[in-house]
Amino acid sequence: MKKYSLTEAEAQFADLIWEKEPVPSGDLVKLCESRFSWKKSTTYTMLKRLEHKKVFKNAGSIVSSLIDRDEFYARQSREIFNEIFDGSLPRFIAAFTKGEKLNDDEIEQLQKLIEQHRGE
Repeated sequence: MKKYSLTEAEAQFADLIWEKEPVPSGDLVKLCESRFSWKKSTTYTMLKRLEHKKVFKNAGSIVSSLIDRDEFYARQSREIFNEIFDGSLPRFIAAFTKGEKLNDDEIEQLQKLIEQHRGE
């Protein structure tokens, strides 16, 4: 299993925590009951799964993130990119644009990105 992958339910749960953090675990149980119709045990099971994946921690009955949402999804995207395209940006762009032409604005944005990163 990939380090930065979440099931759909885990992703919804993670988004809820990221929205509310830091959140007391008791409040999280109530939020999950209201939003997902989960029982207390389900909430704690999901929390343990995400603690095991090192996304969140429950310290002193306060749930908070070990990695913020943007960083998590950036790392997840990088893993998928590396796995599928062997880290090749040209292969990714070729696959992404296959059968569709880029519009002028998209081409300009890509050219700007290339120029920004050329000197780094």
